[in-house]
Amino acid sequence: MAVAVVIPANNEQDLVGACLESVKETIDAAQRAHPALPVRVVLVADSCEDNTVAIARSAGATEVLEVALRNVGAARRAGVAHALAALDYSADQIWIANTDADSVVPSNWILEQLELAHSGFDLMIGTVHPTFTDLSREQLAAWRHNHRHGVPNGHAHGANLGIRASAYIRASGFPAIPEHEDNNLVDQVKASGARVVASDRCDVETSGRQIGRTNGGYARFLHGGELESQANNDRTVARHQARTGP
Repeated sequence: MAVAVVIPANNEQDLVGACLESVKETIDAAQRAHPALPVRVVLVADSCEDNTVAIARSAGATEVLEVALRNVGAARRAGVAHALAALDYSADQIWIANTDADSVVPSNWILEQLELAHSGFDLMIGTVHPTFTDLSREQLAAWRHNHRHGVPNGHAHGANLGIRASAYIRASGFPAIPEHEDNNLVDQVKASGARVVASDRCDVETSGRQIGRTNGGYARFLHGGELESQANNDRTVARHQARTGP
């Protein structure tokens, strides 16, 4: 089996180095367990106007693909196509591990996905957590209220999404849309009848930045009030159930 790691980036000079260092560590761990495992890392630098490209090239990306799309869905799509063209394996034998340039993956990230792939799953919906120091005390409390270790919520995040190439192709790949391309792909994969699993066993840390790259991304969830609102709604439901029973 072969692995393609695809990472879109838009002006991520401050975070891309740590991302690629973590990717290198997870590749090293996977290749210690599977010495002949081929892995290609494609960093898709989309409309970058800072030092993202130079840092990525010096930090271990197999390839840096420079595009001017200003569209994360199109950037992911271009990166996957580039990686698949470079890997001489059947689509059933290629696993596409997706993350973001503002994220840090754990050392077991690739190993866990390979285990799921070998178990017959076609898609892993992985969990993420924000860099906690980027959050206010209230936001951190709300996040912890809504997340339970060992109970993945099944929400799709491009920062931690693994898919077999054959399932990706059947689902027509990432759509070229500026946000929610991850959710769209997951919906299409599920509709195709592929085997899907949600897992928090290779949880990814992603930026808790105040302003996101799109209007409706993870930053808006964290800082736009949705996180606190969800936590408040859950508390209201819990109090009601305590009074009336389920």
